[in-house]
Amino acid sequence: MKTTRHCLATDLKDNPELIEKYKHYHQPGNGFPAVAKSIRDAGIVQMEIYLINNRLFMIMDVDDSFDGAAKAKADASCPEVQRWETLMWQFQQALPWAKDGEKWLPMEEIFKLTEQP
Repeated sequence: MKTTRHCLATDLKDNPELIEKYKHYHQPGNGFPAVAKSIRDAGIVQMEIYLINNRLFMIMDVDDSFDGAAKAKADASCPEVQRWETLMWQFQQALPWAKDGEKWLPMEEIFKLTEQP
């Protein structure tokens, strides 16, 4: 299966207590099953989130069926996913250069080590 990698970033509010709560929600068994289902149903085959200080980095490997706009539309019509998103906004904050309503912004790939021929 061919996959494509998407890398995104956002910030958490710079509050150690909130950051710990955010990390707790992302521990196995603490998330919302509907969110995991929406991720898998969208064609996201692997997702990882990394944290440094209060900045988050998300790495997603997606298959050919992935369509970000279709996922956003499906998520908007799912009350459980919307409940999760509302909860996460208590911890997350947009990056300084984000437009209104933007949370996770795509990162630009500037280097990739490849195999030599």
